[in-house]
Amino acid sequence: MSRPLGENGLYDRGKSDGRRRDRLFERHPWLRHPLSSLGPGLITGVADDDPSGIATYSQAGAAFGFGLLWTMPLAYPLMSAVQELTARLGRVTGMGLAANIRRVFPPLVLQALVLLLLMANIFNIAADVAAMGEAAELVLGFNRHLMTVLFVTATLLLQVLVPYHRYVFYLKWLTFSLLAYVAVLFVVHVDWGMAVRETLLPHFSFDGTAAMMIVGIFGTTISPYLFFWQASEEVEDMRGRPALVDAPGEARAELARIRWDTWSGMLYSDATSYFIILATAVTLHPAGITQIDTAAEAASALRPLAGPFAETVFALGILGVGMIGVPVLAGSGGYALCEAMGWTWGLERQAGDARAFYGVIAISVLLAVILQYLPINPMHALVWSAVANGMVAVPLLVALVVLVTRKSVMGDFIPSRTLIWLTIAAAVVMGIASIATIIDAVPWNLVSSAAHWRHQ
Repeated sequence: MSRPLGENGLYDRGKSDGRRRDRLFERHPWLRHPLSSLGPGLITGVADDDPSGIATYSQAGAAFGFGLLWTMPLAYPLMSAVQELTARLGRVTGMGLAANIRRVFPPLVLQALVLLLLMANIFNIAADVAAMGEAAELVLGFNRHLMTVLFVTATLLLQVLVPYHRYVFYLKWLTFSLLAYVAVLFVVHVDWGMAVRETLLPHFSFDGTAAMMIVGIFGTTISPYLFFWQASEEVEDMRGRPALVDAPGEARAELARIRWDTWSGMLYSDATSYFIILATAVTLHPAGITQIDTAAEAASALRPLAGPFAETVFALGILGVGMIGVPVLAGSGGYALCEAMGWTWGLERQAGDARAFYGVIAISVLLAVILQYLPINPMHALVWSAVANGMVAVPLLVALVVLVTRKSVMGDFIPSRTLIWLTIAAAVVMGIASIATIIDAVPWNLVSSAAHWRHQ
């Protein structure tokens, strides 16, 4: 093919470059508007840093200082690979995660996984809305329980009354609330040299407490509800277009968009998580505050150490990400149960057309409001919900790998070995940490007594 000639018979490099760019944009249309192309991956990433996540990361920084900063660089490729696989599964098959599990696994497996998801989600929502109410009381001075009811009402109305394509627009704007945790670091002194050293070459004692904290971090970073949410959101975004197994011509551009959306969203989430651990590591840990009881207490503890600005910004961040995290938690449960049962679902549908779907969302949130009035330590509930998520995620990751490696499910779009092995690595890391947590929790005096009794 001849190159285009310009004036004086010279090759017109500008035209050649322009045509090359046109071909690039034709193959990857999302490159024309990379920010507007961010969607399910970005929202999933920010929802990953819900108040439960904030509490877990804050506790990690307060208890271990710089000791657990290394978990975030390790988590990034693992969480990104997992979420890309779930997104691919949804877009390639045109069905969510639960619907695909239903196709391949026995009904008992699906029922057990969905039940565990719903239970974990309800407790997680309860802890999240309680933290949001406390943060609002901290910033605005209003009663926390009143603010909790207002937040719950607002999230329900948004999901029921606003179509998904509009609703997602507001969720995207709320993602900026994560920048609050970066702002905190501008008002405190950070030894960046030590932070980098501890990130790359960590020094901490690995015991049961550390194991529980690690599984909590990975549990809130690689959470089961995010798997169901992102797969179903890809289906929502299809808006009547065929699945990639039926329209392979669209695959190259769509899979490239999914990769950009997911890895960018996860990077935003992972970096913010790192900054939350760092913020509490340089403020609360040196001051001897190694145990915090609520997410709002993590914010208020910053006041004497970093000033009222840091406290306010930290609390506002809790409110912003909570307004994303709670709908994602409730919505993922609705997706999972309705797909499992074969019921009509979708945030793009009217409430009258998907009564069961919106009913699951409403019941989940209302049960969560009731649970927050129980005499349970909110911070402990948040951290333990993250630990539970970490344990539930292991069998789900195994199921995900089985699904995406089956030609009967993915057709010609089985993912690369790199994505699959990263997902297996995520399951192994979380499985090992979960086992270490369980072993530490076992009363070994009873075990040794039982062994002695058997010997006799």
